[in-house]
Amino acid sequence: MNAIPQRNVQAGETSSAGFLDSVDQNFRHAMTFLDLPEGLSERIMQCNSTYTVRFGVRLRGRMYSFIGWRSVHSEHCEPVKGGIRYASNADAEEVEALAALMTLKCSLVDVPFGGSKGALKIDPREWTPQELERITRRFTQELNKRGLIGPGVNVPAPDIGTGEREMAWMMDEFRRANPTDVINARACVTGKPLSKGGIAGRTEATGRGVQFAIQSYLRDPRTAGLNGKRDLKGAAIIVQGFGNVGYHAAKFVSEEDGARVTIVAERDGYVANADGLAIEALKQHHIKTGSILGFEDATSFAGDMTGIAQPCDVLIPAAMENAIHAGNADRIKANLVVEAANGPITFEADKVLRTRGITVLPDLYVNAGGVVVSYFEWVKNLTHIPFGLMERRRRERRNQTIAMALERMTGKEFPADIRDEFLEGGAEIDLVRSGLEDVMRSTWTRIADLIEQQPELGDYRTAAYVASIRQIADAYEAIGI
Repeated sequence: MNAIPQRNVQAGETSSAGFLDSVDQNFRHAMTFLDLPEGLSERIMQCNSTYTVRFGVRLRGRMYSFIGWRSVHSEHCEPVKGGIRYASNADAEEVEALAALMTLKCSLVDVPFGGSKGALKIDPREWTPQELERITRRFTQELNKRGLIGPGVNVPAPDIGTGEREMAWMMDEFRRANPTDVINARACVTGKPLSKGGIAGRTEATGRGVQFAIQSYLRDPRTAGLNGKRDLKGAAIIVQGFGNVGYHAAKFVSEEDGARVTIVAERDGYVANADGLAIEALKQHHIKTGSILGFEDATSFAGDMTGIAQPCDVLIPAAMENAIHAGNADRIKANLVVEAANGPITFEADKVLRTRGITVLPDLYVNAGGVVVSYFEWVKNLTHIPFGLMERRRRERRNQTIAMALERMTGKEFPADIRDEFLEGGAEIDLVRSGLEDVMRSTWTRIADLIEQQPELGDYRTAAYVASIRQIADAYEAIGI
């Protein structure tokens, strides 16, 4: 496939074409700081292949036709990895842009995958669970026929409109279609339920990664911090999007870091409470009513799309791409914008925010938690050993020995609550969270070190792109491309 052509992005554009343009322009901007061999930059930018699949499923007494895509951006490292979304507005250009981001994301956090992405043009709310299962299984058959799913070639994961349920269906269909590869079949997708080979902490992973990204930024003395502070205690936060990522990010920063989530915005409006929203109660209201509006402990603004433009310390766009564009960037009133979604800020809007002195933590770093924990799940499925199985009891006995020695030396007993926590060997979710935090912290150090060494990069997004592309270039050169 040819390199992505440049287009003129109109102010306020929110189409997938604008998203693809933003990714392309960020690529090109980062390339100006890299001295790559002639032709290699174009090779890295190009999307290797995009497959369009069309298939029919007999439902409700008639045949329905569906269209889907799976894009493979780069195979410098295999297998390739990326989510599959179910959305009525999905198209090939959006999928290609998301696949490119996956390549960059995996490279940045040093996860050994190339980038891929997929989508099915469907509104899952229009179909029953039984119908969705049949559609998903047929889609999986089409991907399998083209070699676009498998533990060693292409590993899908959940995205917008999909979750554990869809991944379990896909894994089961892959096993049925490949009876000679059943031993590793569970590794054909990640984000599965625990009962089907999933891993503890995968559902919360992207939101947890958002929390770790903010913490890493604030704790780094080289950064501006947040109004002179190095933590989120008392900070006013606006979250746009209350799906899996937005909910978990809001929950963790409010319940664990002491922040006030003052506004949650969705497609039908926003809810606000200056003292901070009760996130878990809001989630239950959302599940019960299908909307965040009408939540009793907040003021509702139905049909009002200006939630992200209200004053706050931190803005977390966690919905769709292009949420902040040239038409509204000058109205953003946050000190720090944390990109929990993929591509929520267009290239032009990013320039406006930088000019206004607003710091942006980029998507390819902030929302990498999902692919990091997906990597953990993939490894677990291939090794067939749960994390902690070989170490947990040994660690408990070691900690018990340390506790007994301290008690003998001091003549005092450990308080019961502290002793229990100290002796705990660590469950799988503890190890997953620890591993994710380590990756997010070390990746932040990599970004911050680079911008310290090359201040001309100017912003964290450019630094992240440069670090990622440089590693991809090294991989291509190592294999003789």
